[in-house]
Amino acid sequence: MYSLVILALAVPALSTPAVEPRQACDLSASYAAINEKGLPDPWKFFSGKPVVTAADFACRQAEMSKIMQQYELGDLPPAPDSVTATLSGTSMSLSIKVGSNTKSISVSITKPSGGGTTGGPAIIAVGGASIPIPSGMGRINFGNDACAAQTNPSSHGTGWFFDLHGKDHSAGATLAWAWCVGRIIDGLEQLGAAKTGIDPKRLGVTGCSRNGKGAFMVGAFEPRIALTIPQESGSGGAASWRVSDSEKAKGQNIQTARQIVRENAWFSPRFNTYVEKTDTLPEDHHFLAALVAPRGLFVIENDIDWLGPVSTTVTMKAGRMIYDALGVKANMGFSLVGGHSHCQFPSASQANLLSYINKFLVGTGTTNDVETSKSTVAMADWVGGWSAAPKINLAAA
Repeated sequence: MYSLVILALAVPALSTPAVEPRQACDLSASYAAINEKGLPDPWKFFSGKPVVTAADFACRQAEMSKIMQQYELGDLPPAPDSVTATLSGTSMSLSIKVGSNTKSISVSITKPSGGGTTGGPAIIAVGGASIPIPSGMGRINFGNDACAAQTNPSSHGTGWFFDLHGKDHSAGATLAWAWCVGRIIDGLEQLGAAKTGIDPKRLGVTGCSRNGKGAFMVGAFEPRIALTIPQESGSGGAASWRVSDSEKAKGQNIQTARQIVRENAWFSPRFNTYVEKTDTLPEDHHFLAALVAPRGLFVIENDIDWLGPVSTTVTMKAGRMIYDALGVKANMGFSLVGGHSHCQFPSASQANLLSYINKFLVGTGTTNDVETSKSTVAMADWVGGWSAAPKINLAAA
């Protein structure tokens, strides 16, 4: 066992307070595989100890993070030795140093209107944005392919993340993207809102499909993100491995863990060992929602079979259960609206999306507390073994 000191989740004052100030958490060096058909219990530590307080939940989040890294994502490196940022017009240049390795990158920035010296909100677009970003809101274009390539499984180890950390680093592309986005935020913080026009405490992140998986990982593993908006991320994002395997066994045309590792380098090579036996994982993707909590989260899905509408519905309903137990249910929304092409944002969902953007990035109004899906799911099959939820009110923390 070792002790990890975790800091408060960096959440803007205009949205939701942090889980807890500072807490020392005892984490194991590694966690054993399990045998569990349902989604692993978020309210019980791996040791069996119940989650009772906000401090307990902060430590359970640290444990969830470590378990996900051990089994499917690879290791999230610490912050680099140094980041030096400069700004020229709409281009922010970063010089990043890790050990003896240094990389220089540039990031395109669109300043928000009316930000003044204190800055305005901005959305980081992972590989581009398919959602309607409100007029006047800042935008940061994150070239995730350059950070960590997503060409095929053999592209693992390619990109400036691996140039800094080594070609054999365990991180899959999606976790590497989270680390790289962190360096962009470092640069924004270093330069300050008076120069960039962006308030680094009012940042959202979005992406669609494969980049939606990345957006979800960024929100889960970069606590300075105020609002996470993954769009049609499907398997590897909003869907759970267990539920997707169950749907596949019923004859559904759905992406599974077994298929996804043969398609691309999104996950760590460590995950290959478990893709045929996902019920042995002591984690699943409802943990991503738990890691974002209590910050803003608006998950957009589609009814395309390959994305796994039943799987995403089960998993995000489980995520909403977690938010509900923390007293912040309305901070997470789930919208599965079908009848449109992949990554085509349905106009009927725009008001719901704007309610989350306004709440967490602009600082006005309340969310529409969205939970929309036509998929019929049996939640008891997946969460029936969970412990009783604690009574934690993070809204009042």
